[in-house]
Amino acid sequence: MYNLPYFKENDLTVIKQFMKAHPFVFLSGVNTANEPVASQVPVLIEERGDELFLLGHMMKNTDHHQAFGKNANALVVFTGAHTYVSASWYTDKQTGSTWNYMSVHAKGLLSFVDNARLLNILIRTTALFENNSASPSLVEKMPQEYLDKMMKAIVGFEIKVSHLDNVFKLSQNRDKESYLAITDKLNQQGGQAAEIATEMEQRGSQLFNDH
Repeated sequence: MYNLPYFKENDLTVIKQFMKAHPFVFLSGVNTANEPVASQVPVLIEERGDELFLLGHMMKNTDHHQAFGKNANALVVFTGAHTYVSASWYTDKQTGSTWNYMSVHAKGLLSFVDNARLLNILIRTTALFENNSASPSLVEKMPQEYLDKMMKAIVGFEIKVSHLDNVFKLSQNRDKESYLAITDKLNQQGGQAAEIATEMEQRGSQLFNDH
């Protein structure tokens, strides 16, 4: 984790909103041979009092399923838009170019859940992403025979988050003139670059104490 204080988001509400907006995560662990394993899966973010949990499912008998069965330690990475930032846009152009991005790292112990919890996770996950109560592809509308077959091939999990960290690297270490030039150039590019520019614009007045 790129651990510089001026690239940190300190508002937990903003961090949670970012996680919910980017639920397709990079889930990684370590197997018994001390080798890294990883998968990309959608997760639900659930708050229980002051505790945060991540819920999801994965295919059985994969390297990551077998690894988490032996070593419960998990790292979950939430990532958003990212873009190259050229030093040619700075007031001081004789310095290194960089990359702006936003990322949240959640660490915790992963545990597998029973079939009743798995079914609940599938129902909630599909409902969230279908976002249409009339969709014929909701889990509760699937044929039972198909659902039973599918559930035999997957396993549900939950991760109790023990540590959250983040990098919201948005040129906070630059002077105001450079900052404005960067946002202008990124807006011109569109796509993910413009998404980063929007984030920077939203933070600029606070960063430079504009009124």
